[in-house]
Amino acid sequence: MSMPRVEEDDGEQRRRRKLEEALEVKSLRRIISAYLNYPDAAEEDVKRYERSYKRLPPAHKALLLHYPLKFQRIRRMLQAFEPPLDMSQDVDICEDGHLENALNDHLFSGERNVSSYPTSTSGSLCFTKSDQACFGEESNALCESVKGTVTIEEMKIDGNCDSVTGRHPPGFKHDEQIDACGGNEITNSNGNVSSLSHEWLDPSFQLNVPLVDVDKVRCIVRNLVRDWASEGQKERDQCYKPILEELDALFRNREKDNPPTCLVPGAGLGRLALEISCQGFICQGNEFSYYMMICSSFILNHSQSTGEWTIYPWVHSNCNSLSDSDQLRPVLIPDIHPASAGITEGFSMCGGDFVEVYSDPSQVGVWDVVVTCFFIDTAHNIIEYIEIISRILKDGGVWINMGPLLYHFADMYGQEDEMSIELSLEDVKRIALHYGFHFEKEKTIETTYTTNPRSMMQNRYYAAFWTMRKKTTTKEQQTS
Repeated sequence: MSMPRVEEDDGEQRRRRKLEEALEVKSLRRIISAYLNYPDAAEEDVKRYERSYKRLPPAHKALLLHYPLKFQRIRRMLQAFEPPLDMSQDVDICEDGHLENALNDHLFSGERNVSSYPTSTSGSLCFTKSDQACFGEESNALCESVKGTVTIEEMKIDGNCDSVTGRHPPGFKHDEQIDACGGNEITNSNGNVSSLSHEWLDPSFQLNVPLVDVDKVRCIVRNLVRDWASEGQKERDQCYKPILEELDALFRNREKDNPPTCLVPGAGLGRLALEISCQGFICQGNEFSYYMMICSSFILNHSQSTGEWTIYPWVHSNCNSLSDSDQLRPVLIPDIHPASAGITEGFSMCGGDFVEVYSDPSQVGVWDVVVTCFFIDTAHNIIEYIEIISRILKDGGVWINMGPLLYHFADMYGQEDEMSIELSLEDVKRIALHYGFHFEKEKTIETTYTTNPRSMMQNRYYAAFWTMRKKTTTKEQQTS
């Protein structure tokens, strides 16, 4: 008697899955389009500079005869840009394998994988939410336990689809010749076959990209300096070094056979998580932005040597420059070779919204340490963040925080449903005490964030740094 109802439920689930996969493809295409459209959008900026220059009176123009050459230099730099993802490799998406397999093969194919990117326990990677803050596309994937994601070799993807891994992914500027690979079919969620390679690279596909999306790519380029260039060392010393020193002091007797576990939400491009892994922790970075994850995977898993890639992170800003040479200077990345850095087995990156991923019951009492760096102010509800951090820590576990309270969803006018709880530092600390934390260390650290060190304008934060420990719960408290 119940069979028709069961069949109806199954049909609804299939329709919902197909809709989710269609949304995933749409969101991924938007992100990839932003990377692909970066040079074209920048070309529009250059044309605007040229129009302004041409409007100068002849006498004024004669004082700036070097400007046309400057514009040509900028164009050459931009033309050399390639996205940190191989868009020519081929992907199969089938009903059993879902888009997840395709994404993992695109992001993590290769033979030098430093980090594994855990697959979703819910079956697929989703990008269904609107733009948020600086990096807007979210993944709702749930991660496996960090102890289940131990790999430095090529990540193996389960599923019934065979994916043809393609050539070595391109970077930002690289002179090495790259061979093409064969095959070009993709099966979408409706069962239709189309050519993914040609669609990605079709010029019409790269157009009509919102400038806000391209701006996220520029934001990523600046973050590359912060995390993966020698020029970002001072900023890393300000932000990451105090965290690494605190971890070393708190876990002096850590064992190689049983390393402590550390979670880094908002891991960005992965440098802090990598450094923590290199200090002898089983570390997992969590990141919800696929703009970030695409680039972090490329750096972590496909870098062959230091200084392999050249970027021009300050080329878009004509303001507060000391000289043209400062503005147009090249920056080499990465400053270290991730695969040779000495990571601890078990290092991984997990894509997904922090609240959705770590609210899962499997995460309760899992972590020895949670490290948050420029992260807690990304919350819609910072109280929820604090509650989850307390829940996922072991009794006696440590929370190390570094960052300001520049709430990402504050002042978002015109979006009435956009929740944003914006607490003072005093309230944040009081709520942390409520959730079972006590302070062991607290200080203020002056720092910058993705700032051009040679710019005439330097925005500085007086960031809150603390070490809190979760109180041990007694048996009486557990049963009450």
